[in-house]
Amino acid sequence: MENTYEFLTSENIPGYLGSHPEISSVIDASSIVEMNEVGDGNLNIVFIVKDKSGKGIVLKQALPYVRLVGPSWPMSADRARIEYETTLIHSQAAKHLVPEIYFYDSERYIIAMEDLSDHKVWRTALNQGEINPGSAEAIGEYIAKVTFASSIFGAGAEAHKKSLAKSINPELCLITEDLVFTEPYFPAERNSYLISNEPDAQAVIADKQMALEVGELKFKFMTAAEALIHGDLHTGSVFVKSDPAGKSVSTRAFDSEFSFYGPIAFDIGAVIANFYIALARATALEREEQADFIATLPQALWSSFEKNFRTLWPTRVDKRVFSDELLDVLLSTWKIEALGFAAAKMARRIVGLAKTSDIETLDEDVREGAARGVLRSAQMVIKERHINVDVNLMTVKVREILDKTRTVKGSN
Repeated sequence: MENTYEFLTSENIPGYLGSHPEISSVIDASSIVEMNEVGDGNLNIVFIVKDKSGKGIVLKQALPYVRLVGPSWPMSADRARIEYETTLIHSQAAKHLVPEIYFYDSERYIIAMEDLSDHKVWRTALNQGEINPGSAEAIGEYIAKVTFASSIFGAGAEAHKKSLAKSINPELCLITEDLVFTEPYFPAERNSYLISNEPDAQAVIADKQMALEVGELKFKFMTAAEALIHGDLHTGSVFVKSDPAGKSVSTRAFDSEFSFYGPIAFDIGAVIANFYIALARATALEREEQADFIATLPQALWSSFEKNFRTLWPTRVDKRVFSDELLDVLLSTWKIEALGFAAAKMARRIVGLAKTSDIETLDEDVREGAARGVLRSAQMVIKERHINVDVNLMTVKVREILDKTRTVKGSN
């Protein structure tokens, strides 16, 4: 049945919007002048639609397969419902940090949401050399507020269990389990990399200690239903808007279709991984000022998360044995786990399916060293996190590796 619904096109969008009078105040369906398909090519169709007065709306439609691969990789379009419901739940805790949702079409798996085209995808901004102070703190706040609210601490045990039962997401969780926690550590068919990075990929496969660490993290990912996490949070799923001086004035997390009840540290680690990947790009391109800025982001993210979670802690539903001392233990545990998840994400983005433009758009000679640095940093971080939980010190070590492995154009 899913294969029979109509896909969005520039030809049918005006009529489609006209059939939804509830958004007449958002956009004038009778005066559409612009329709741009901006999907990233991985999973969905995404259109930004504007009327003659400049008002806009975003339409996102889930396809019944993985768009990156095609119909040969079928996937339930019900992920659109999951994203819709998660965004509504997250907006209750952090409304200013997610897009506004206008409606959800359950027959065609379409979400109509706020047009944020005056923002920029954070990965794009970083790739272009921009510096956006304040965005890391905003995402730390987002993670803290949405995870606290959906955990047993904020929601209470009964509500947590009921919500968990409605939010299982096995298909998209399996993608993460395979691409992040399994395939980079074996000679999997979907892995790919530069020929010059073959020894680096093989070093990861041969690293038995890393495989053990990743196995423990995979088990945690699959079993720890701590909170309703985003599930695919990274610089490519965050919008930023800055003032003329570069300071962030708006930050929004989007694309939460991978959401499920999972480990709180996962989203933190995923974002830190992408900071380190952005740092690898800045290092490769010798953007020293930007590299200095990016190196501050992992600690800024963690500090904001911890500050906001501690602020919410006194409002926890059950205070009987969930003491302040327990919070200290949890935060210490989550920091260690976050660094582990970061390492797994770093390795995946270099050798696994669905890479990042930070590295892939570099010239091959330069990309070789950046990719090598990310992989070696991942091997270091996943092991040293047990003895070094200072995020700044970990970042210093990552930076040393990236500097050491950097290659220059024409070096091959």
